Amino acid sequence: MSTRAVQMTGLTKTFAAPAGTHGPPVTAVDAVDLTIRPGEVVAFLGPNGAGKTTTVDMLLGLTRPTSGSVEVYGTSPRRAVAAGRVSAVLQTGGLLPDFTVRETVRAIAALHGRPDRVDHVIERARLTGLAGRLVQACSGGEQQRLKFALALVADPDLVVLDEPTTGMDVGARRDFWDTMRADAADGRTIVFATHYLAEADEFADRTVLMARGRIVADGPTADVRAAYGGRTLTFRPPAEVVHPHGVDPAWLEQVRTSLAPLGITDLDVSSASLEAAFLALTGTPQLQDTAQEALR
Repeated sequence: MSTRAVQMTGLTKTFAAPAGTHGPPVTAVDAVDLTIRPGEVVAFLGPNGAGKTTTVDMLLGLTRPTSGSVEVYGTSPRRAVAAGRVSAVLQTGGLLPDFTVRETVRAIAALHGRPDRVDHVIERARLTGLAGRLVQACSGGEQQRLKFALALVADPDLVVLDEPTTGMDVGARRDFWDTMRADAADGRTIVFATHYLAEADEFADRTVLMARGRIVADGPTADVRAAYGGRTLTFRPPAEVVHPHGVDPAWLEQVRTSLAPLGITDLDVSSASLEAAFLALTGTPQLQDTAQEALR
């Protein structure tokens, strides 16, 4: 078995200029090198137009690269998908509204030759109580859970998730990620794109940030979060300087010059947020350079 779940080498995708224009080809993905190991939970982030979706399309074998290569468990994406080693949960489409939840799972299981997986994936996606409900009667979050169940039918080694928890309430979102973490602990590789930066911060072991077709940050999520911006210092002032309308200005002036002798309690130092790092790392090239230096 390959020790690399995903290997991208010089991965590049260009598109011709829009019809009627005379501009140069557009480079959507620009010489991306990326290795993902089995069992990793990786957040794949980037602003609109960063090349994230095109990269995922090439990972799934939906788009061929212009140059460079991508392998999934040592073979081509199309072969990996055909072998049932890769599944995807996409944000829109793909469900038949007049089928029940169970009928939908049964149909996909039949295509994969895995009828034995029907009850397991329904339970795994916490859909047991909804098995007899029509898909069109399911909420957006419930439909996302159904797509997740379908992705698990083939018992894949790699699951690619596009905004997987859209429409889910807080409890369902946490249950979903508890399941994902358990799967990753068993060796399944999880790559997910999300606009919930707090979700990436909490659940991803590793964060990959793209901007302008290139990877601008790749590392443990805590390191990426701390790569740009300062730290936040929060403290509680002594009770005698706190008044109904705020803190005594004279004391605040003292704080600016000296903290130690003032009896400050409940000191808390926190790193910059992932959102701050995201904005810095995907902003102007100058900001990207600054943030990347901080990662080194």
